[in-house]
Amino acid sequence: MITCFIRYEIDPFKKEAFAEYARNWGQAIPRNGADLIGYYGPHEGSATTAYGVYNIESLAAYEAYRARLASDPLGRENYEFARREGFILKEDRIFLKNVSAPHAKLVLP
Repeated sequence: MITCFIRYEIDPFKKEAFAEYARNWGQAIPRNGADLIGYYGPHEGSATTAYGVYNIESLAAYEAYRARLASDPLGRENYEFARREGFILKEDRIFLKNVSAPHAKLVLP
């Protein structure tokens, strides 16, 4: 299992457009085969940094997932929405592997 971290630089005056974009991916990403952890928008601190995070089995599975997402009606619409509205200024993606698992259970006093 690998995790894709997408770092976005967004227009600080179009945070609501990014939130709509994120909600759309909340429907399309799981439907097309990735385990969406979530999209995170600015709250405190930077007004221009946002993230999308999801798990996928492998890079090969990622390539098949991207093809499905590109042919998904909501996926195509969301790509076009982002292009048309211009709220994403920069997008970087990295794939990482969880190397700290298994984690201990939280024990409260």
